[in-house]
Order: sequence, then C-alpha cells, then structure tokens
Amino acid sequence: MENNEQNLNAGTEGSSNSVQEEEFALIRAVQAGDRDAFGPLVNRYQRKIYLLAYGMTGNHADADDLAQEVFLKAYGALGRFKFKSQFYTWLYRIAVNTIITRRKQWRRHRHVELNPEWDEHGGSPYLPNSLKASTPGGELGRRERQKGLQEQLDAALAGLSEKHRAVVVMYDIEGMSHAEIAKVLGCSKGTARSRLHYAHRYLRQKLKGVKEG
Repeated sequence: MENNEQNLNAGTEGSSNSVQEEEFALIRAVQAGDRDAFGPLVNRYQRKIYLLAYGMTGNHADADDLAQEVFLKAYGALGRFKFKSQFYTWLYRIAVNTIITRRKQWRRHRHVELNPEWDEHGGSPYLPNSLKASTPGGELGRRERQKGLQEQLDAALAGLSEKHRAVVVMYDIEGMSHAEIAKVLGCSKGTARSRLHYAHRYLRQKLKGVKEG
C-alpha cells in the first residue's frame, strides 16, 4: 500500500512539474514581449477563477467583472513574477485579494447577496444528507428543496468573514487541498485547516435546524 501511494505521488509530482515547466515557459515568453503567450494561461484558469469569484459573490455579472479584473492585474504584474511559486498559487492570491477588496468597496455602496448555486457543484456540503439526491429521479426534488433553503444558506455564509468564506469556496468548490489554500493565503497549513474547520462548524451550526420540507 505504501509503495502504491509513493508511486501515485511520484506520478502526480511528475505531471505537476510538467505543467509548471509549461507555464513557466509561457510566463517567460510574456515577459519577453509575447502578449499572445498569456492566452493559454487565461484559458487554463479562467473557469476556476470565475467559480472562485462566483462562490464568493453569488452574482454572475460580478463574477465576470472580477475574473476579468484578476487577469488584467495578473498580466500587469507578470513581469514581476519570480518563479519561486507555482503560477496558479500566485494567480489565486491575486484573485482572493482582489475579490475581498472589491466586496468591501461594494458593501459601502450596495447590498451584495450571497447566493452560490451549490447544486451546480455537487450540492452544499452543509445540508443534511436527506436533502441531497444521489439518483437522477431525485434531482428535480432536490433542486426545489434547495431553492427553498437558499435563504438560510445565504444568511449562514454572510456570517463568515471574507477569508473564511474564501477558504470554504477554495476547499468545497475548487477542491483545493489545505496546503494549496495555505500557499494562496500566505499562511501555515495549520491555519488554513483551522479556518476551514471553524467555517464548517459555523455553517453546520447555523444549518443544523434545516429540515426536509
């Protein structure tokens, strides 16, 4: 079993190194003046950055605007990329900081509703199992029940700080590991795990009274 895990890790690391080398080559091309080399990087991460923005705002238009802003900032800063971290970690750090800053600005001028459509990504991880459908026949019923429960979920998410919400989105929607989240947020893996634990506990506590309608 241990040997199998070592082989699997070795394969994953090899694949990761290949991706990193490819991305670093594109970054060097951009830094040398090839603007078109940035396109493949955008194509690779635009959906992930959009989902991150949407998960934190619950608004498609805002997510579109934020994703564009993130890539514009990334392009402008790419000349200062030092190749000391993976590109996606660097990009996510820009994205999280940009989204948090914008949300704080928006909050001063307008109400921002949190309304992430968890059903598009496997369902909210905080709702009771009885509210989640595992068969196609139960899909419509699940969607209807989740629609009615959205206000409770919105209120629970709204109670989290920006950084706690970011951890939730990166872990539960993006599928990132504690180590990856820690690199993005510039904190220890223990801190990332602690924030996620607090956020999950808070959300489950807020939603523990939710019952099937």
